[in-house]
Amino acid sequence: MTSLTQRSSGLVQRRTEASRNAADRDRPSDQEDLEHRRGDEQDDDDAGDSKETRLTLMEEVLLLGLKDREGYTSFWNDCISSGLRGCMLIELALRGRLQLEACGMRRKGLLSRKVICKSDAPTGDVLLDEALKHIKDTQPPETVQSWIELLSGETWNPLKLHYQLRNVRERLAKNLVEKGVLTTEKQNFLLFDMTTHPLTNNNIKQRLIKKVQEAVLDKWVNDPHRMDKRLLALIFLAHSSDVLENAFAPLLDDQYDLAMKRVRQLLELEPEGESMKANSNELLWAVVAAFTK
Repeated sequence: MTSLTQRSSGLVQRRTEASRNAADRDRPSDQEDLEHRRGDEQDDDDAGDSKETRLTLMEEVLLLGLKDREGYTSFWNDCISSGLRGCMLIELALRGRLQLEACGMRRKGLLSRKVICKSDAPTGDVLLDEALKHIKDTQPPETVQSWIELLSGETWNPLKLHYQLRNVRERLAKNLVEKGVLTTEKQNFLLFDMTTHPLTNNNIKQRLIKKVQEAVLDKWVNDPHRMDKRLLALIFLAHSSDVLENAFAPLLDDQYDLAMKRVRQLLELEPEGESMKANSNELLWAVVAAFTK
C-alpha cells in the first residue's frame, strides 16, 4: 500500500514537472506575442502622431483669419461670425447629421426648404453638438438662412435669443490650443486685457494655406463636383468670412489673379442647379446660396 502511494505521488510529481516544463516552453512564445502586440500598438501610435492634425471647417476658417503673432482676428471683420455658423451647418451635413427636407412636387428652392435632423448621434465636438441639439429640438423646423441668423444671435425675436452660440471664436481657439496649433497669452490694450491665441505650429497653417491655394491653381479641376466637398465648402466659407485673401496673400501677382478668377467662377455658379446634380450635398449648396444671394 505504501509503495503504491509512493508510486502515485511520484507519477503526480512527474506530471506536474512535465506541465511546468511545457509552460516554460510556451512562455517565450507568449512573451513574443505580447512584444509583437506592443510593437504594433507603438507603430499605430507613431502613425497617429505622424498624421496631419484633423481640423473642422470652423477651425480652418478661424485659423485662416487669425493673425499669426497677435493671435486674434481683424477688428474690422464683421463677416466671420455668420461664416462660422455656416461652417457648422455644413460640417454637420458632411457628418450625416443634417439634411434639407424633400423639395416636394413644387420644387421648393434651397432657401425655402427646412433643415431636418437626420441623426442626433454625438459628434464629439461640443459646438457642433450644441448646434445639433438646437436644430433637433426646434419645431417647426427652420431654414438654413434662419439658422445662420439664430446661431449668430442676429434676431429681433427675444424668445429666440437662446439659440445664439456664445464665445464661438474663443471656444474654437481653445480647441486649436488643445490640438497644439495655437497658444494662449494675455495682451494689454490700455483700457482692458484680452486673451489672445498666437500661432505656435506654423506647419499646420502653412499646410492649410497650401491646400487652399492648390485647389484653385495646381489642382484646379474646373468642376465643383469633382472637388472634395469639404475643400469646396472651405473655399466658399473662407470667402464669405472675408479670410480667403489671407491664404492668397503670399502668391505672386499672376498666381493671385488666376486664383481669384477661379474663385469668382465658383461664386458665379447657380446653387439651385448645382444641388440637383448627382452626388451633390444639398445643404452645402443651400449655405452657399444663403451667402451669395
